[in-house]
Amino acid sequence: MAAQQPIGVFDSGYGGLTVLKEIVKALPQYDYLYLGDNARAPYGNRSFETVYKYTLECVQWFFNQGCSLVILACNTASAKALRSIQQKDLPSIAPEKRVLGVIRPTTEVIGRYSSTNHVGILATTGTVASGSYPLEIEKFFPQVHVHQEACPMWVPLIENNEYLQPGADYFVQQHLKSLFNQSDKIDTVLLACTHYPLLKHKIAQYLPDGVTLLSQGEIVAKGLGDYLQRHPELAIVCSKNGSRRFYTTDSTTDFDNHAAAFFGEEVKSFHLDLELRSPDAQ
Repeated sequence: MAAQQPIGVFDSGYGGLTVLKEIVKALPQYDYLYLGDNARAPYGNRSFETVYKYTLECVQWFFNQGCSLVILACNTASAKALRSIQQKDLPSIAPEKRVLGVIRPTTEVIGRYSSTNHVGILATTGTVASGSYPLEIEKFFPQVHVHQEACPMWVPLIENNEYLQPGADYFVQQHLKSLFNQSDKIDTVLLACTHYPLLKHKIAQYLPDGVTLLSQGEIVAKGLGDYLQRHPELAIVCSKNGSRRFYTTDSTTDFDNHAAAFFGEEVKSFHLDLELRSPDAQ
């Protein structure tokens, strides 16, 4: 029997489940292994070095589980750790494996949505501070002006189940006002945090007419499908039984209670103690 080689999907917590949801919808035949590092979340305000260290540790765990391909479904990890892992670590620890992020596939297409060449980025403080979006968009769409707004309260609102409450409207309006104060020419807004799709309906209510609102899940899913077509040598080793398995570094009960809102269906997770480097099913 061939060894299981699922596609790994990593996030600092729950947000990556919004990306996995769209990936599973687009590519249901593959096996998927999800890890949320909830015990050390949030990553957004941590240093580059800390995010890199945590992310690399989790990537190595995925490799130990047989994954040949790992998706960093976390903007902060993609911004602060991906390049170092790709350039410094993979050549020595696993040259045949691949680690991909969510920023590149998004920035490759975002300019196509804007007719004014002004796009807005709503993200965590860490992602904004990294400058990853302006840098990457510049490579593909040098004519596009990028306007960023850090929204540090949005993830706590979502993870504390307050995102549907009236209090969330204040923070949504506050940050959208700040974003559009930078430019009234913005016609495309990207939710550059995988938590933010849960606020999408509220955000849409307060956007100016005619502004396109994008979330990353569908874009990343399409990008992954294209990547696997271009790299059949990788696609062929990824196992295809349609299975999904979920791990968290914190409470499985808490993870499962939150996960359904992000993934769109009930989830049964297992606990992972990263210090032991082995999954401990509960």
